[in-house]
Amino acid sequence: MSVTDPIADMLTCIRNACKARHKKVDVPSSRMKIELAKLLLREKYVNNFKTIDDRKQGVLRIYLKYDSEKKSIISGLKRVSTPGCRIYVDRDSIPRVLGGMGTAILSTSKGILTDKEARAQGVGGEVVCHVW
Repeated sequence: MSVTDPIADMLTCIRNACKARHKKVDVPSSRMKIELAKLLLREKYVNNFKTIDDRKQGVLRIYLKYDSEKKSIISGLKRVSTPGCRIYVDRDSIPRVLGGMGTAILSTSKGILTDKEARAQGVGGEVVCHVW
């Protein structure tokens, strides 16, 4: 069975794994998901990730990060732009998540960027999700 929104499926898998306090989560791989995982690693929301070749689509294994009290670093994930309703912003209206405490992830002409990177480069794009 095909998934209508694979990015939302990935975010849901991460959200569920964090609530269940799993050390890692496996999701079907794609270039967009790998770029999202790179960004989550760069922003220190996850410990690491790796791609596993299974002679089909491939698997993206994401290692989740927890603090000293076993509480997940990721408090929330929200899909903003969906296949049925794309949300685009220009460089002047890039959203701030929790007053700058969270991260908005944008798909721009310069690749997948955080809200801060997009503001610094002066580009807008599609708001993929919010992470806090």
